[in-house]
Amino acid sequence: MSLFESLPQPLSKGLRNAVAPLAERMRPRSIEELSGQQHLVGPGKPLRVQIDRDDTGSMIFWGPPGVGKTTLAKIIAETTKANFVEFSAVTSGIKEIKEVMAAAAKASEMHSRTILFVDEIHRFNKAQQDAFLPYVERGTIRLIGATTENPSFEIISALLSRCRVYVLEPLSEPQIAGLLRKALEERECGLGNLEITADDEALDLMASYSSGDCRSAYNTLEVAAQLAMEGTKHIDKEVATTAVQQRVLMYDKSGEEHYNLISALHKSVRNSDPDAALYWLARMFASGEDPLYLARRIVRMAVEDIGLAAPEALNLCLSARDTYEFLGSPEGDLALAEAVVYLCLAPKSNAVYTAWGAVHSEVENTRQEPVPLHLRNAPTRLMKDLGYSEGYRYAHDEEGKVADMDCLPDSLRGRSYYKPTQEGREKLLAQRMDEIRRIRQGKRNT
Repeated sequence: MSLFESLPQPLSKGLRNAVAPLAERMRPRSIEELSGQQHLVGPGKPLRVQIDRDDTGSMIFWGPPGVGKTTLAKIIAETTKANFVEFSAVTSGIKEIKEVMAAAAKASEMHSRTILFVDEIHRFNKAQQDAFLPYVERGTIRLIGATTENPSFEIISALLSRCRVYVLEPLSEPQIAGLLRKALEERECGLGNLEITADDEALDLMASYSSGDCRSAYNTLEVAAQLAMEGTKHIDKEVATTAVQQRVLMYDKSGEEHYNLISALHKSVRNSDPDAALYWLARMFASGEDPLYLARRIVRMAVEDIGLAAPEALNLCLSARDTYEFLGSPEGDLALAEAVVYLCLAPKSNAVYTAWGAVHSEVENTRQEPVPLHLRNAPTRLMKDLGYSEGYRYAHDEEGKVADMDCLPDSLRGRSYYKPTQEGREKLLAQRMDEIRRIRQGKRNT
């Protein structure tokens, strides 16, 4: 008996329908039944062409939960002439991988192909992913990995270079609502035998709360159906609301969606859009983000994008952080919202941020010049004899409080890093810098 023969065999359709969740029973069995992903499986599209030619190669399906990654893999299994082996990265280890690879190698000697589907492949560590490499490279297996995380971050580059990445998109609300309606009416696999009716408004509500996750929508429909069976066998908006309970939010505090949302918040603030900024802030709160992480990022926005155009913004953001720590949620949430709105409406300047980057580049890429002698203290006689502090001019004793004295090394004389804008308070700083330059130039001309 081969490893493939020892794998659990699928349930018959009738038994599967009796024990499987609705989402599994309604899973499409062919490309024609698939809803969404037409950019990949529509006529003439790249993945469709590969499937039709039975030449899929190794690939990674990347997309949020409930959009059809596993379904596509199963459809490929149904249409290909290969052994199909499926296991999850959550429950499988290096031992199971090696066993499958050995069995695939023997099958290859008998001119039989193997498709290995790995769900949540991002959960495999580097060593486990490395184990696939020689078999993928030789074509012993066709690897299909499914992941909700960005493959660039989670899949080793050697394996990623040998796979084609397909990005799956969330299903639209009308698509999900249509699938829910079909599930209610389908007798063989769906809920049709229960004779339950539903308002379009109720199905639309469940679809809107699924966040593009079809599996979540099916689970909600099952709950709504159970509630309806206890009453009038009709799903209205009230029943749907009870079934939904709480919106499913796609979020992972250490994953890509975390960075996508904070990027959207930061860029909305930078673009002076308080409505968008409040929306993204609320999304992160609703998803369970650490409010103190948000507070830190808001403080960063104050120094990076507001800067000296409105220097009071920094104090306001620090006060918002302290207010949150004092009040906690939900009262303290409002302090962070106030800070975000203020940053949106404040004048903007990244002049200090840009200057700081330029100075760092200068330090990294130029010779480390010694401090000019006139800027050095001379606490000992030897240091005075060597010229330390010679030529230093005390600015408070100078007219206009500005001395005609260079403070940069000779090789960097004349460099200008900070270039204030004409925004907000920084306009006054620009005027002051012009005044300082005139005073210094006047002393040089006398």
